[in-house]
Amino acid sequence: MRVIPTLSLVLLGALTIPAHAAETTIPDALVAAGEKPVLTLHAEGAQVYECKTDKDGKLAWAFREPIATLSADGKTVGRHYAGPNWEHQDGSIVTGRVVGTAIGATEADIPWLKLTVVSHRGGQGVLSDVTTVQRINTAGGKLEGACETAGQFRSVAYAADYVFLKKE
Repeated sequence: MRVIPTLSLVLLGALTIPAHAAETTIPDALVAAGEKPVLTLHAEGAQVYECKTDKDGKLAWAFREPIATLSADGKTVGRHYAGPNWEHQDGSIVTGRVVGTAIGATEADIPWLKLTVVSHRGGQGVLSDVTTVQRINTAGGKLEGACETAGQFRSVAYAADYVFLKKE
C-alpha cells in the first residue's frame, strides 16, 4: 500500500463526500511501484449510462462516459471525458486504460481505478510525462436498477480525486 495526501471535504449537490484524513491509503491493486505523484486534481461531474441490450438479450444500464470538471485549489484547471481522457488547461492530454480496480467506500460509489496511460497529446504540459492515473476517494456515480427503453440515458453525480504519476 502507498499513502498519499488528499483533499478533505467536498459538496456536490445532494452528494456529500466524507471528510478524509490528511492521507489516503492506496489499495495494493492500485499501487504504481517506482512512480511518484506529479499532480492531484479533484473531479466533480457525472457518470453517464445508456440503456442497452446485454449479452443475454435483456435491457441493462451500460457505462457510456464520464463528464467532469477537474480542479485544483478550488479553480477549474481541466476536464475529464470519454476515452477516458484528462485534459489540462495547459493543453496536455492523456488517455488511459484500466489495469486495476478496488471497491469504493459505499455501495453507491464507483470503484477506485488504476489506469495506465496509453497516449499523450498536446505538447509539453503538466501531463506530458504522466504514465499512470489513479482514481481514488470516489463518491457516488453508480447507477443501479433496470432500464425500460434502449437508448435512454441517465447521469449520476460523482466526485473523485485523480492522481497523476510518472516514473521516478
